[in-house]
Amino acid sequence: MKFVCETSNLSIACQNVQRAVSTKSSIPGAEGIMIKTTVNGLSLTGYDLEIGINTNIYAKVEEEGAIIINAKILCEILRKIPNQTVTFESDERNLAVIRSGDIKYEIMGISAEEYPELPTVQGGFSINLNKKQLEEMVKQTIFAVAVTDTKVVYTGIKFEISDNELKLIAVDGFRMAIRKEFIDYKGEDITFIVPAKTMNEIIKISVEEENEEETEISIGVGKRHIIFEVNGYSVISRLLEGEFLNYKQTIPTTAMTTVEVDTRSLIESIERTSLIITDRTKSLINCVFDTDFIRISSITSLGTASDKVSADVDGSRVEIGFNNRYFIEALRACNTDRVKIILNGAVSPILILPTEGDSFTFLVLPVRLKKNA
Repeated sequence: MKFVCETSNLSIACQNVQRAVSTKSSIPGAEGIMIKTTVNGLSLTGYDLEIGINTNIYAKVEEEGAIIINAKILCEILRKIPNQTVTFESDERNLAVIRSGDIKYEIMGISAEEYPELPTVQGGFSINLNKKQLEEMVKQTIFAVAVTDTKVVYTGIKFEISDNELKLIAVDGFRMAIRKEFIDYKGEDITFIVPAKTMNEIIKISVEEENEEETEISIGVGKRHIIFEVNGYSVISRLLEGEFLNYKQTIPTTAMTTVEVDTRSLIESIERTSLIITDRTKSLINCVFDTDFIRISSITSLGTASDKVSADVDGSRVEIGFNNRYFIEALRACNTDRVKIILNGAVSPILILPTEGDSFTFLVLPVRLKKNA
């Protein structure tokens, strides 16, 4: 195999494809990038048996072939090459030679026959979404995904599509995030759960786009796998199976206390009060919602801290405790200047909503204060 291509194009493609490469695998080829010549250039693939990323780039192919190269080494080499073009060739022993000007590397590769086969997504459902819109929805829900859970289904984001409305739902047992948008979809109602890792890698894929606001992402949903196609990249992932929480039943339908507050002011107040909370001094924050303010305080072995934020409070006075990180991550996911907070006493979950509409709904479970235990 032999080809010549622009260094920057190959480097960007390899960095994006590398996101799906396994760092530790018993399968020899899974730690590498599959490079294969095509009619118009190169096909690059990374696949860790859970998520696969493929793209095609232009190259001048002088000799056809395919090889697997260690992803980390290849990406580092390309990142350090200052020249505009790079020449790549390999022989029947799978020895790859990379040249650019006076720079030369000889790297042992692996036979392309050792590479695991990517799954195919056939039939199913087809959906087209605005990429920027989907990215925003993912960023506003992924914080509530379970990092480790005996129930694997909660390590993913649930998609629900019904009546031209797309909902993304994430839950980890302590908080929940729901984000919804209206979309142009004429198919039947569907639900599926995508691993959070997959969605995280999709929004990280870097490309140069003149009209990024208009970029679309095509989604093909099969029985066990899903494929996302955007900016010349195909991302294939398995779907998660299992019974997901009936989240609608967990959302409070009453409102004993309704609060409206400046989002940034509340975030900064919690950040200040949390300065004495560390991993070694894990503690909750105490919040008092009263008349026209929110008082936030914390007590740890390091000392005490308190602060107050102006707010519009309608209803009963509430004193409630929270894990500071859970509360602040939900607030940071809000994309509005002000938020509405709904409370139903000291031991019921709170809701965080926009002051107008219902594009997002965040639920956070409180921590019992000693006096309420």
